[in-house]
Amino acid sequence: MSPLPSNPVRVAVVEDQPLFRSMLEHTLGNTPGLRVVVSVGTVTEATQRITAGTVDVAVLDIDLPDGNGIALGVTLRRRHPRLGILLLSAHDAMDLLLDLPGDVAVGWSYLSKTSGTSEEVLVAAVRAAAVGETMLDPALLARVAPRAGSDVARLTDRQYEVLRLIAQGLSNAGIGERLGITEKSVQNHVNAIYATLGIDVDPQRNPRVSAALRLLEESGPAL
Repeated sequence: MSPLPSNPVRVAVVEDQPLFRSMLEHTLGNTPGLRVVVSVGTVTEATQRITAGTVDVAVLDIDLPDGNGIALGVTLRRRHPRLGILLLSAHDAMDLLLDLPGDVAVGWSYLSKTSGTSEEVLVAAVRAAAVGETMLDPALLARVAPRAGSDVARLTDRQYEVLRLIAQGLSNAGIGERLGITEKSVQNHVNAIYATLGIDVDPQRNPRVSAALRLLEESGPAL
């Protein structure tokens, strides 16, 4: 993962349920390196309060009383191209990330409110979004498998394991620690994954984000 910004990550919380919004404020506001600067419950309030240069990451509930968080995120990203987005939903809606317009598709993460997401995972997702990366809900990823005939299905078991950890926002060092292998071995697996999936290492695009989205695109419910 890219280095974290030296200044606190400024977070906007857009959640219409007061209790859940308060929990998000408390968790994120009490995490070193994060600061909640906006906390609102509607699309209207969010578009008014989230202005250029004031927020680094917007945590958006998908279901809002006057609109939806995805459309709000697209609007905010087009106004503020460096803004990271973390979507939250009570439903399994990860696939919606595949329908994002190409000009705003980088730097979105997704967590389910009902998957047992921990504070640690929430904070990691905010930090991933802050540096333009994608983190998908680990519990939801554990419930999917590659679709038959897809490029993802051509990966070895170890490569698929590494790909899922990439999609969870882990760095090569973090993956190595999780799997008990060297960072060099992880990089070899990553290179093989990119080759199998046809992902170019282009400095203008984040290949880890592309790999995470391919996993999402070419997977379905595990049988």
